[in-house]
Amino acid sequence: MTQLQAGDPAPDFELPDDAGVMRRLSAQRPRPTVIYFYPRDETPGCTTEACEFRDANADLRALGAEVWGISPQDARSHARFREAHALSFPLLVDADHAVAEAYGTWVQKSRYGRTYWGNARETFLVDGEGRIARAWEKVRPEGHAREVLEALRELLASSGGGTGA
Repeated sequence: MTQLQAGDPAPDFELPDDAGVMRRLSAQRPRPTVIYFYPRDETPGCTTEACEFRDANADLRALGAEVWGISPQDARSHARFREAHALSFPLLVDADHAVAEAYGTWVQKSRYGRTYWGNARETFLVDGEGRIARAWEKVRPEGHAREVLEALRELLASSGGGTGA
């Protein structure tokens, strides 16, 4: 799979969130969208990452951006995870991992000698025109949301401060 790079068109998709609401990326325009792919609800790294995005979400929204978390677990798992950690953004269900495949984040992993497929921890900042503004591979959860917030500020400053409207 090819890794998406800054400047590439973001693959459009429509997925249900943890409340059953359908979310389409192209409907976000002209707002920027932070899309982060994570392996699994309620694991330590995923919880850290989600809580950091929760804590940065007011600042991200103040700049016009919305955060979407994506993993293959079902809506019930996502809803429990969101409620348990008071997450203030939707978690999207990519049960067949088609969106993860389109973004190049569905990868073969190995743990304790067992090989399996799952989401890599990667994030994409999609600008208001539907292009990848920034991509992060092999994300470390600690401090990542602040890094994304800074990249959003840089994006908006370089585009004249607007969200593409």
